[in-house]
Amino acid sequence: MQELIDRALAEDLGAGDLTSTATVAEDALAKARIDQKAEGVVAGLRVAEAVFRRVDSSLRWHPHVGEGAWRGGGLVAEVAGSARAILAAERVALNFLGRLSGVATLTARFVTAVEGAGARILDTRKTTPGMRALEKQAVVAGGGTSHRAGLFDAILVKENHAVLAGGVGKAARLAVAAADGGVDVVVECATLSEVDEAIAAGAPRLLLDNMSPDELRAAAARVAGRAVIEASGGVTLDGVRALAEAGAELVSVGALTHSAPALDLSLTLEPL
Repeated sequence: MQELIDRALAEDLGAGDLTSTATVAEDALAKARIDQKAEGVVAGLRVAEAVFRRVDSSLRWHPHVGEGAWRGGGLVAEVAGSARAILAAERVALNFLGRLSGVATLTARFVTAVEGAGARILDTRKTTPGMRALEKQAVVAGGGTSHRAGLFDAILVKENHAVLAGGVGKAARLAVAAADGGVDVVVECATLSEVDEAIAAGAPRLLLDNMSPDELRAAAARVAGRAVIEASGGVTLDGVRALAEAGAELVSVGALTHSAPALDLSLTLEPL
């Protein structure tokens, strides 16, 4: 996180804040408040605090909310100390906080949409480069489930792997054998015949890609509890509940991290 913060600050500050240097006395002190201006879930408080402290370790940070609860808006946190330091850190801190709160907010909307249907909402690897760990933490803050961190901690056989291996069934058998019970194995299936092949190969989890609720229901009947069913591919807020009710135990949603709008936050400052 610190390396990411340093890169973001270097990008914004460069050789220094020309405006604050020109207009704000070096010894000026101030108190600032960060407000949430739209309903949603706050996430990223730790990284926002770390940005302010990276600019000036003597700044005093006081959060007024916890992460993970749906809020209508209001005071999020206060920070006090050097006015120049607060202004230097402001945009980077708000960028992180707004981005991560946006991810948490969209996740919470999807979680609410499937409430009572018995499905969990998962994230994907469609994350902002360098921010995967933070964005996946934000998904959890929004009530979702973060599963595969990268290519290194699970086996997910997708269409391209199946083509290169000689088909879904063969790829699934190779994956199950390679995992040997040590890591999760997920096999992507786009048709009912591929579902049959993956089940015959012993795949413990199926990723049903771009299937309609009717197709997913038919696939669930064929699986008959022999594997966990995950739905994926173009999942929307309007359509996610139908997938859950059709038999998806897990629904992976790339939009949580690649399309979440930032939560609207602002910082206002007063001199001390």
